[in-house]
Amino acid sequence: MRWNWQQPDWPDFRWDEKTIEKAEAAFLRGAGILVGSAKHLDEDARQQLLVDAMSIEALTTSEIEGEILNRASVQSSIQRQLGFLSDRRKVQSAEQGISELMVDLYRGVDEALTEDQLFSWHRMVVSGRTDLRDIGRYRISDGPMQVVSPASYAPKVHFEAPPSPRVRKEMDSFLEWFNSTGPGTNSALPALTRGGIAHLYIESIHPFEDGNGRIGRAVAEKALVQGFGQPIIVALARSILAHHADYYRALEDANKSNDVTKWLRWFSAIALEAQYRTFAQIDFVIHKAKLLERLKGRINGRQEKVLLRMLREGPEGFEGGMSAKKYSTIAETAPATTTRDLTGLVEVGALIRSGELKYTRYELNIPVSNIPSITIDEVGSVHSKITEG
Repeated sequence: MRWNWQQPDWPDFRWDEKTIEKAEAAFLRGAGILVGSAKHLDEDARQQLLVDAMSIEALTTSEIEGEILNRASVQSSIQRQLGFLSDRRKVQSAEQGISELMVDLYRGVDEALTEDQLFSWHRMVVSGRTDLRDIGRYRISDGPMQVVSPASYAPKVHFEAPPSPRVRKEMDSFLEWFNSTGPGTNSALPALTRGGIAHLYIESIHPFEDGNGRIGRAVAEKALVQGFGQPIIVALARSILAHHADYYRALEDANKSNDVTKWLRWFSAIALEAQYRTFAQIDFVIHKAKLLERLKGRINGRQEKVLLRMLREGPEGFEGGMSAKKYSTIAETAPATTTRDLTGLVEVGALIRSGELKYTRYELNIPVSNIPSITIDEVGSVHSKITEG
């Protein structure tokens, strides 16, 4: 088999512009709505939106790679770096590193992408690792860089990257391409096209010993945000995680040809879905502020502590809902107090109760935005479908 980088037209990617045209237009419209919505938030709400968006992207881009991080620690790290909070919470290396990447991405979104920045990002995403040799530099190992299925009885090579001696030259070409196709350049590409190609391009080179997925998604995010000129983090990793099996299949398929039309259809659909997730995050921040304002002076300290804990989970909500047992653990209360507190939160309209006895659960009384699943067909029509439940 000849991988895309082994073919004579590499890296001259080609695609059908008309197939992506409607998606590009929809993305630009959505970008305008996002920017306008964010401008109507007050300063506290904007800060909260920024921290939540960065935290969720940090958590989900890591989860895609099978790494589960502590949400509170990631949020704390991001808040400290942005100057919003100063606390003494202990943060592990992995959580600190991915948080630093998200903040660096946000602060430098308008700047050119450089080798030094990529090396810095790599040190961040593998922070604390002791099993890697090539940290903060391109890989130099002698063996092939392969993506292989874990089944020992029948391993399958899903992709093989260019050999290490080629990496620097390939990455020099990638960086030149990326920086020459941004907004305002003579070779500027639309946001979805540039973001999709950038992600596929860097994943095809696989320049680092590990961490390529997280860095590749950060590069794609940078391209998308540059495409509409405002530093608003789009929920790209969160949407990829929701379709992670399809994500790996789409990448594997795209690694076999330099006609990237099919890949761009898939990536563009994910990016549009990511915009809807960001809309939902903004709505949640607005409703959260209204709820807390309405409850001032009407709930006790224990109730407020649990409510804030639930609100930290964002639009997706508290996994499994709130139960009496969870409440007792968070608030450190006896069963009778827990019952009174939860009943009180329902009476003031903070929570909604469902189920009975041991199956009783409590959800936030905040409208939930449905996230549509987006697909783009072969002629470029954009289809959205809401899945209930």
